[in-house]
Amino acid sequence: MKSITVFCGSSFGTDKIYEEQAFLLGQTLAKQNIQLIYGGANVGLMGTIADGSLTEGGKVIGVLPHFLQTKEIAHKNLTDLIIVETMHERKTKMNELCDGVIVLPGGYGTLEEFFEMITWAQLGLHKKPIGILNIDGFYDDLIKLVQTMVDKGFLKQVNRDMLLISDTIDELLEKMRNYQAPTVGKWISKEEI
Repeated sequence: MKSITVFCGSSFGTDKIYEEQAFLLGQTLAKQNIQLIYGGANVGLMGTIADGSLTEGGKVIGVLPHFLQTKEIAHKNLTDLIIVETMHERKTKMNELCDGVIVLPGGYGTLEEFFEMITWAQLGLHKKPIGILNIDGFYDDLIKLVQTMVDKGFLKQVNRDMLLISDTIDELLEKMRNYQAPTVGKWISKEEI
C-alpha cells in the first residue's frame, strides 16, 4: 500500500483519544512511507491526521470541493491540494488516488463516504481493503448493525468479511496488507434480468 484514504470527522469529538489516535495514524502512515489522501481540511480530525503525517515528513494530498475552499478551511501546508467541484467528485478522486481506505470517528459525512466505498467494493468496482479504526469502541454499534444485516438476510457473510476492523493502528494496517478481495460473482446473471 503506497497511499491510503482516510475518512474522518471535521470535528474533534468529545474524547481526546480520537484526536490522539488520528495524529498517531498520520505519523504511522508517514513513517511507513504511505501517502495520506484525505478531505483537505484543517479542522477537526481531518486537520489532525494531516498534521500527524506532516510532522513526520509524510506526503499528504487533500481533495476539497471548491465551495469548502471558499470557507477558508483548506489546510495550507499539504503536499498537494486538489480542488474539485462536487462531493461526489471528491470521493471519486480519493478512491482513484488510494490503495486502501481507513475510517475514523466522524458524523454523517464520514459514514456516507465509508458506505459508498464499501458498496463499490461489494459491487466489484474496486478490490481495495477497507478498514475501521474502532477507537475506544466508537463503531461498536455500527459493527453490530452490520452483523444484524447478515443475520436478517440483507448482507452476505462474504461481504461482511470485506470490512476489516481493529482498535489498534498496527493491527489494522496488517489486516489491510493481507486483505484478499472476495471472488464472488454478480448477484444476478444476465439471463435473470
